[in-house]
Amino acid sequence: MVPLLNVLLAVLQFAQWVVLIHVIMSWLVNFQVLNLRQPLVSQIWYALERTLDPVYSRVRRVVSIPGGIDLSPIIVLFAIYAAQQFILYYAR
Repeated sequence: MVPLLNVLLAVLQFAQWVVLIHVIMSWLVNFQVLNLRQPLVSQIWYALERTLDPVYSRVRRVVSIPGGIDLSPIIVLFAIYAAQQFILYYAR
């Protein structure tokens, strides 16, 4: 059972990194540090968008956007952290 939980924790850790990379990349695209006309940047960006948009859209349905600030990545990161802590607590 413990190896299965370790794999699940690794997947959740990977998901955390993917969300963080998407957030940082969105800032860099918005501040025009990264250009979406570059093939590698656009491939990474659209892959992250296709992967995370279904998750973000579910969160956006529940939480309204105050002042145009999208809080869905923060909520997703909090949910991932809560799941990790839940697994660590009950894996003892």
